[in-house]
Amino acid sequence: MCALKIDYSIVPKDSLVLVTGVNGLIGSHVADQCLKAGFRVRGTVRDTKKAAWVKEVFSKEYGPGRFEEIVVKDMAADGAFDEAVKDCIGVLHTANVMTFSANPHEVIPPTIAGATNCARAAMNEASVKRFVYTSSSSACLTPQPNKEITIDKDTWNQDAIKQAWKPPPYEQSRAFEVYAASKTQAEFELWEFVKKEKPNFELSAVLPNMNTGRVISVANQGHPSTAGFQVQLYNGNVDAVLQLAPQYWVDVEDDARLHVAALTRKDTAGERIFAFTAPFNWNDFLAVYRKMFPNKKFVDDIQGLGRDLSKVPNQRAEELLKEMGRPGWTRLEDSLRNNLEGVA
Repeated sequence: MCALKIDYSIVPKDSLVLVTGVNGLIGSHVADQCLKAGFRVRGTVRDTKKAAWVKEVFSKEYGPGRFEEIVVKDMAADGAFDEAVKDCIGVLHTANVMTFSANPHEVIPPTIAGATNCARAAMNEASVKRFVYTSSSSACLTPQPNKEITIDKDTWNQDAIKQAWKPPPYEQSRAFEVYAASKTQAEFELWEFVKKEKPNFELSAVLPNMNTGRVISVANQGHPSTAGFQVQLYNGNVDAVLQLAPQYWVDVEDDARLHVAALTRKDTAGERIFAFTAPFNWNDFLAVYRKMFPNKKFVDDIQGLGRDLSKVPNQRAEELLKEMGRPGWTRLEDSLRNNLEGVA
């Protein structure tokens, strides 16, 4: 069943791992790849009725007893994950505040609290050996077209923090900076937590850029998060996609595979893994669409988009994918085709 080459020395096959935010775009794929790798998965959701489909989908694919759900209504509440982590050997924290509120008080403190609450619960559960945090490219940088930016493992998006915490009014144009600041501060606090508390587990972080690709259940999820932008572009809704500046993309299944690498490999302990496949702008996606669907009329190329000229340390991530038995990064054409399932 498992096509990936997995090191089971840290997380033995059939071990129980926790995936928070399991009904999200990334969380559902992280759970899927963990199940493919032979692990049992417990996933956190805020509402079992709304997320009942997750168990149905995974039980159908992997059989009964491989996946279970547990409710965590408020990840910022003290002790929110105490029950969820019991008997788990690994924790993958993908849950996040996705309201895109421009008010930093509504986004940043609960994001930090959710991450540190999960880490503290993991620290207090002796079975947990590895903790993987789903960070973001925005924890390092805010996309700035046509500007050369070099980032490394020690780069933090201090500018986003500065912009996010400016005094009100909290205009909606600040929403991305608030989100970026939440990911920056939450990841940074996790590394500080590990330095101070010295837990039994080792910490790794995966920093994905814009996710494209297959949705686990279009019938139940639609095209959530950034998977929706590709659908908007396919349908000609240019204004909707211009919310995102040119940046890097990554296939969501590659993103999830890198979470498995972060969970299972000895040499990924303490790493920030940069899940950045390649830079793009929306005209690149349109060019692929025109080749895939020659009989469909698409909007003309968008003028003045610019290019992401950032230099990022993404070679390590591709090496990990290859060492797991993959050919490297998923091709853009394949990712976009998968992204349009249920649409085209």
